[in-house]
Amino acid sequence: MKRHMWSLFLLVVSAASIGFYGCSKNGSGTAFAGDDAAKSVYVPPGKHDEFYLFTSGGFNGQVGVYGLPSGRLFRVIPVFSVDAEKGYGFSEETKPLLMTSYGFIPWDDAHHPEFSMTDGKPDGRWLFINANNTPRIARIDLRTFRTAEIIEIPNSGGNHSSPFCTENTEYVVAGTRFSVPPAGQDVPIASYKEHFRGMISFVRVNPTTGAMSLAFQIQAPPFDWDLSHSGKGPSREWSFFSCYNSEEANTLLEVNASQKDKDFILAVNWKKAEEYASQGKGKRVKATYYVNRYDEGTHTATSNVMNDVLVLDPKDCPGMMYLMPCPKSPHGVDVDPSGEYIVGGGKLSTVIPVFSFSKMQKAIADRAFDGDVEGIPVIKYEACIAGEVQKPGLGPLHTEFDGKGYAYTSMFVSSEIVKWKLGTWEVVDRVPTYYSIGHLCIPGGDSKQPWGKYVIALNKITKDRYLPTGPELTQSAQLYSIEGDKMKLLLDFPTVGEPHYAQACPAELLEKNSVRIFKLEQNKHPYAVKAEKDARVERKGNEVHVYMTTIRSHFAPDNIEGIKVGDVVYFHVTNLEQDWDIPHGFAVQGALNGELLIMPGETQTLKWIPQRPGVYPFYCTDFCSALHQEMQGYVRVSSPGASVPLSFGTGK
Repeated sequence: MKRHMWSLFLLVVSAASIGFYGCSKNGSGTAFAGDDAAKSVYVPPGKHDEFYLFTSGGFNGQVGVYGLPSGRLFRVIPVFSVDAEKGYGFSEETKPLLMTSYGFIPWDDAHHPEFSMTDGKPDGRWLFINANNTPRIARIDLRTFRTAEIIEIPNSGGNHSSPFCTENTEYVVAGTRFSVPPAGQDVPIASYKEHFRGMISFVRVNPTTGAMSLAFQIQAPPFDWDLSHSGKGPSREWSFFSCYNSEEANTLLEVNASQKDKDFILAVNWKKAEEYASQGKGKRVKATYYVNRYDEGTHTATSNVMNDVLVLDPKDCPGMMYLMPCPKSPHGVDVDPSGEYIVGGGKLSTVIPVFSFSKMQKAIADRAFDGDVEGIPVIKYEACIAGEVQKPGLGPLHTEFDGKGYAYTSMFVSSEIVKWKLGTWEVVDRVPTYYSIGHLCIPGGDSKQPWGKYVIALNKITKDRYLPTGPELTQSAQLYSIEGDKMKLLLDFPTVGEPHYAQACPAELLEKNSVRIFKLEQNKHPYAVKAEKDARVERKGNEVHVYMTTIRSHFAPDNIEGIKVGDVVYFHVTNLEQDWDIPHGFAVQGALNGELLIMPGETQTLKWIPQRPGVYPFYCTDFCSALHQEMQGYVRVSSPGASVPLSFGTGK
């Protein structure tokens, strides 16, 4: 009975906090900036926002792109889920990006975006994001705002503590939220403690191309590895992972994984792990996983299947990993801009523990250990703790930094952001959020260079903030000013999917490199047609290849005959435009997939297998000109035994 009381207590407190903050629709009692708020977030027509904000889409598998301070949605970047609007996962060129060792997977749960870094500062090249359900990491090219690569992570379940990168993007990391039996072993679930293991993965990033490769994995105890951040400055060769369920429970975790007063933060010396890997300390383990890359030259993704991975065992690699006790069921683990302080977010804790990297180093040198777990030394709590933030609120989760000596922590249960001072650990301000904040984001707030102007609350519950839309409401985010001593609420804005974490940076970091068109002369797609005169239709057995061009305001060819039921028809459509923001769409009646959306200078392919005879219209789906409605054509489909010859034309 006592075990269930703690869970009941949390539910009651959470409900009470939501009810308390939800009782005033006008937000009375908040730190609302009043009339000045509208002026602060207003971006006049024709002007640009100061910051980009990238939010994870959570269960929609995508990334949302917003402007700050306006909160305007600019784009949804398809990553792990098909997107009919953009033809992502429907075109033949993008389908390989969603291939895995399980086959084609059209959905995933995307949680944590992370900028690529140079010297611990966002450099504007790439955005990484994790897939939680089928463990993967994606890399988005910030020149094109499109997914460039997805790598699958083997020996993993629930890739949650990912894809946080090291100081110079040498690696992005991945940790198992759900420990699993390695190599897909078929073992009883009740043998969890004996057969299940966690796995920490280090994915190498090519510094020039961004291409990812799985460098090595490190076997870890069968805990739930929750979140991560890598060090900076003095701690740059270390990565830190939070965990819960050090009880190693496999059922009713809300009770059985909350028994201990402390779980752990794992400190991994990735530089030493790298050395052990190069010395042959690990062993190659069979594991099938996919690496999928999109080539902007051919406008096509390809898949490579990998068959093994190097695994390091901490028992064979002394000095590689250490555990720091952390109260209680920590969620976030965040490193301040100096690289000295590591902040734990014990969601069931009454304090915010702040660890010292220099004290951790001294404790290791002094061997101030309290035993070990599977060969990993446990550092004594008092030997590595710098201080504790007392009475911060209920349910601390995540911390970001403003670069001015202050930290900001999200409090899920008491539904607020708490501001506290590094070094003295005193709380100096708090503001309510609406409601039940999860992650929060300060532009550059997890880097060596925060742009400490705003903090964004990414909330889990919306309640009365917007007009009702049936049983489900859109997700809620709030923008607060942190330029003064006190935080001030400036804006509520809705988000797509369920944003978990977010990254933000000055717009100027990305604007200057943004691609406007793909140069037609550089198009290396094997089915590209670079001039309308070369448009044609060719038959190869039961395959029919339509080499099609599109330009304002017609297709070539736009009349096609001689297709038969059962033929596999490939429409290879090249957009001949060389003007910014003039994509063309393509859709054909009866296609059992989606549309194409083809950027200027690009080629994309739609596969179509006609099911019955008839004449089928096709048309441009993206409004492109005054004669957009006239941008259409017909394809005639005859019965399998028909003698209709293959023919095509435009304007005849």
